[in-house]
Amino acid sequence: MRPGDVDEGPYARAGGRLPGDPVPDPGLGHAHEHAHGHGGDGHGHGAARPGVRSLGREERRFTSVRRFVRLLPLLLIAVAVVYDCLTPRYFTAGPLYTAAPLVAAPLYSRRGTLFTGIAVVVAVTALQFTKDVAHYIDSITELVTIATVAALAVFVNAFVRRTDERLASAREIAEAAQRAVLPEPAGRIGGFEIAACYEAAQADAFIGGDLYAVQDSPRGVRMIVGDVRGKGMGAVAAVAVVIGAFREAAEQEATLEAVAQRLERALAREGTRREGLDAFEGFTTAILVELPHGGSVVRLVNRGHPPPLLLYSDGTLRTLSARDAALPLGMGELGVWPDRAEESAFPGGSTLLLYTDGLSEARDAEGEFYDPQKRLAGRDFGDPGALLDHLAEDVRRHSGGGMADDMALLAVQRP
Repeated sequence: MRPGDVDEGPYARAGGRLPGDPVPDPGLGHAHEHAHGHGGDGHGHGAARPGVRSLGREERRFTSVRRFVRLLPLLLIAVAVVYDCLTPRYFTAGPLYTAAPLVAAPLYSRRGTLFTGIAVVVAVTALQFTKDVAHYIDSITELVTIATVAALAVFVNAFVRRTDERLASAREIAEAAQRAVLPEPAGRIGGFEIAACYEAAQADAFIGGDLYAVQDSPRGVRMIVGDVRGKGMGAVAAVAVVIGAFREAAEQEATLEAVAQRLERALAREGTRREGLDAFEGFTTAILVELPHGGSVVRLVNRGHPPPLLLYSDGTLRTLSARDAALPLGMGELGVWPDRAEESAFPGGSTLLLYTDGLSEARDAEGEFYDPQKRLAGRDFGDPGALLDHLAEDVRRHSGGGMADDMALLAVQRP
């Protein structure tokens, strides 16, 4: 391997990633983790995948920067040699020679780092003899210093590689947890086109407190999008409880109201096992959806969640707000209000968009909230995957790339 070669080590097993690289699409290598929910066959083909959406121009810029960084050790050596050749004998580019192997240590393989160090030592020695300064004590000290730094760079490379192996293992575990907690919905379920997207606000995080799930049942396609109070592993555990309870209830319960009550009881049981503030103030906002087979309607039960949007094929948009306000799931002790599913027309060609407040509460530099109704009005995206692509890029642009909260998006279209 030449000095400029890069051994990606453990990242060759994890999609060829280096530390700090963006996470690609699972279908291409698991990391922007998005997919369009069209063209599927109901068995997972063309399924929507959660994760971070591709950045387009931003990704290309990042790739260019990464290529430059990988060439930096060789550029440092080249600049140092040119400097030494063009300057008087007592001038030296020692700092550049010293920096080259240190920069190579986290970027190259062990062999590449070793060859970089050898190249630096050989270049310095040759130039010292060419300029007839090799016998001076300053030149000898400089050469010994550069050789010592080159040797230390090899040890730094070994340490970085071990750290990268642990990071790659942690990433694989996180990705496996993501697939287990937020499994990929099929691209077509019950005759509906499905697309899903999840973006975590925390860097390098895969899942957080937002959730979505889609379940086909004898009474229609049932869906949930929700937001668990809190952060960290406690929120992830609550997400797992909600999704598990939803899948079972969606298959067994006769009505959407009964599904909501099952989730209420599941979260009440979960609250008894939690500690601290979450044991008393744990709750989940959620929107439950039912799309009956063969019908052109949508039924909704909203438990304190942002209302979904219905985008018609002609570009008009409607907000499906709940007539009666209801408490989030997990707050049943504060009062009893019977759930009532509200029914709306869902004509062919229209798209239902469900989202968490990570979308509607994203702020720009002036503190203005992102308004999905205003941004989507008059637009026709053709399929739910294109809609989510546009939303993810638009909200990222609106917030300057810094999301303050997790964001889950689920779009379903009646063909």
